[in-house]
Amino acid sequence: MTERNLTMLTDFYEFTMANGYFEKGMGNRRAYFDMFFRRVPDGGGYAIMAGVEQLISYFKNLRFTEEDIAYLRRRKCFSEAFLNYLRDFKFECDVWAVPEGTPVFPGEPLVTVAGPMIQAQFVETMVLLTVNHQTLIATKANRITRAAQGRTVLEFGSRRAQGYDGAIYGARATFIGGCQGTACVLADRDHGIPAGGTMAHSWVQMFDSEYEAFKAYAEIYPDNCVFLVDTYNVLKSGVPNAIRVAKELAEKGIRAKGIRLDSGDIAYLSVEARKMLNDAGFSDMQIMASNSLDEYLVRDLIVQGAQIDSFGIGERLITSKSEPVFGGVYKLAAVENEDGEIIPKIKVSENVEKITTPHFKQVYRLFDNKTGKALGDVLTIHDEVIDPALPYVLFHPIHTWKQRVVTDYTVRPLRQQIFKNGECIYQSPSITEIRDYCMREVDTLWDQIKRFENPQTYFVDLSKKLWTCKNELLESCRI
Repeated sequence: MTERNLTMLTDFYEFTMANGYFEKGMGNRRAYFDMFFRRVPDGGGYAIMAGVEQLISYFKNLRFTEEDIAYLRRRKCFSEAFLNYLRDFKFECDVWAVPEGTPVFPGEPLVTVAGPMIQAQFVETMVLLTVNHQTLIATKANRITRAAQGRTVLEFGSRRAQGYDGAIYGARATFIGGCQGTACVLADRDHGIPAGGTMAHSWVQMFDSEYEAFKAYAEIYPDNCVFLVDTYNVLKSGVPNAIRVAKELAEKGIRAKGIRLDSGDIAYLSVEARKMLNDAGFSDMQIMASNSLDEYLVRDLIVQGAQIDSFGIGERLITSKSEPVFGGVYKLAAVENEDGEIIPKIKVSENVEKITTPHFKQVYRLFDNKTGKALGDVLTIHDEVIDPALPYVLFHPIHTWKQRVVTDYTVRPLRQQIFKNGECIYQSPSITEIRDYCMREVDTLWDQIKRFENPQTYFVDLSKKLWTCKNELLESCRI
């Protein structure tokens, strides 16, 4: 796939601040920015990190063309010296990111960018746009695929996505979150997401009869026959015609794959259709359901005994319709002085959840050696090390009397460095490797954290050193 230069896809204030830093001689001061989120969509227990591969592509292609320079000059609010700086722009930042497919939690820095202030500030919009979108859709996909309890889930939402990139990168994110394929051909060609599909209602309508439509399709695609049976009447017409053509295929030694239900009372229709297929000797034919489904409808269908083998999920997945915004933010965490000392910075708010955690940080995940389950995450100052040979005290960063001592555990840094001095040092895994990794990592979470409603809160704590740093800064901000 041809990589695009998206340098100018940014908020205008990135340029006004960059010009200001340049004019004040602050542009090369090293700064540390964190991208994190404050709340899991849909009231869930965790989110699924996604979008790192596209973030890498963005950083690699950061450059300003003469057309960009000419546009900025026409705005008449930037100095010529600054425009010359942009003409010779070279990305020089260090970047750390949580690997795609990792379950993540509020308050954790998913991406940290450290480098010259102009550069680290400038990339804010694209860091947020890229990670917010794909993480939102991957999270929704993971909820839906868990609701399906092992049944195949395919993404069918391209036509309802919010724009071209929403369809393509949304399909990518759904695969990371657990879907097995997509209807989007471009997502298959460019990202390796398996694409598939058979027929629409218009195919059936084009023929003089439903039977002729199914028969014609079977003649062209005998090894991929999934008949859409609700164009006219599911039980009186659709399923009987599908069975008729399936019998004709069986006489040639070919087994039809299944039927698809796209409307009506899917629970009832699937049960009746299953009986009809079984009675006709086609217990191996599968039943797929589509039609504006989400995790709650999928779960309810299964509870009601629906005989569904796979689901095609469209608009409510590709747009995360129930909560279509992932509220990631990008905040300054630290700067360096002339001696290279890291000076922590904090943003204070009357809204407690908007108070930031200062400093250049590391994120560790602790795992119980007996169960393999995640015990909690700890944010530390960047040079702190957690020694698993020693007991570790997890404590609530606000209600500090809530403490837990953990022993017999393993520690893993959650983030990996992906850029060093502006050069990419990270090899992105294949999309299948990311998806498999996601499934393994979700399995390390306790079931209580994976509940759809009122999930157990996962521990995301601060080290004593970082907690002290934050509280000292809060005290210094008292007026």
